[in-house]
Amino acid sequence: MRDTRRVRRVLVGLLIVALALIGLSYADGKSSLLHGIKAASASVFGGAEHAGSSVAGVFSSSNSSSSQVTKLQQEVVRLRAELSGANLSKTEYAQLHQLLLVAGAGGYRIVASRVIALGQGFQQTVTLDVGSADGVKVGQTVLNGQGLVGSVTAVAGSTCTVLLADDSSSVIGVAVAPGGQLGYVSGPGKTSGGGLMKLQMLNSTSVLKVGEQLVTWAAVHNKPYVPGVPVGTITKLLNRNGSLTAIAQVRPFVNYGALGIVGVVVSPPNHNPRFAVLPPLPHPGPTVTVTVPARKPGASASPSPSAGG
Repeated sequence: MRDTRRVRRVLVGLLIVALALIGLSYADGKSSLLHGIKAASASVFGGAEHAGSSVAGVFSSSNSSSSQVTKLQQEVVRLRAELSGANLSKTEYAQLHQLLLVAGAGGYRIVASRVIALGQGFQQTVTLDVGSADGVKVGQTVLNGQGLVGSVTAVAGSTCTVLLADDSSSVIGVAVAPGGQLGYVSGPGKTSGGGLMKLQMLNSTSVLKVGEQLVTWAAVHNKPYVPGVPVGTITKLLNRNGSLTAIAQVRPFVNYGALGIVGVVVSPPNHNPRFAVLPPLPHPGPTVTVTVPARKPGASASPSPSAGG
């Protein structure tokens, strides 16, 4: 086809429309998670995703010359990548970095995503901007850079719904580090004060200690939770009140009221990471030893220094 003015005007018009659609998709906050995020996660865990494929389809259906179309496609992809990078805040970059560290330590293959909406019903849920088109399925585990977020309960083409681990209907099989004693944790729900979970052990001989940490334990077919994801720390041992096994309060690692960048585990680890993903325990402060010199017989004690001293 001849390179006429009319052809050039059509190409310019298509480029403007494509860029306008891209701008709108980032302005309304309902688009899939930024391709910069997906590319970052894919560089660690496999298969990079290609930005601008829908725009490429628009251009390929036109009758413009192939060389010009290719150049315009490349320009649109470049501009979209710039928009993606600019749309990530420093906080989100930090969250993504921590998420990738956790996923790498546990051997989880993830699809990184962003929380775009909160559930309005009785259950505590959030909506993510990834769906079946990204390999997300019902029953998959969701985590962030601190630990367990929840599990996927519904999936659409480009979004999914996640039931948070602190919902009252959530029951999570856990193991206590470092001994591996098994139990289950239930979420506090919206009405429970302090957001503390409740731990119930399975074995009557289990002995718990304040400060011990919990991770998810292996579930059937790794659903709804893959093993080894950090859950929380025991903060208080509770009176059994007739229960045959130990009970405790657990403070979750995740702040469920401030979720941003999260990851859906689309492929479980090859081996159970057990406690490899847990954050290090806090180190106790240095021990200070004070030596008091022996007093000679008959000597009076030295007066204490005054406040103005």
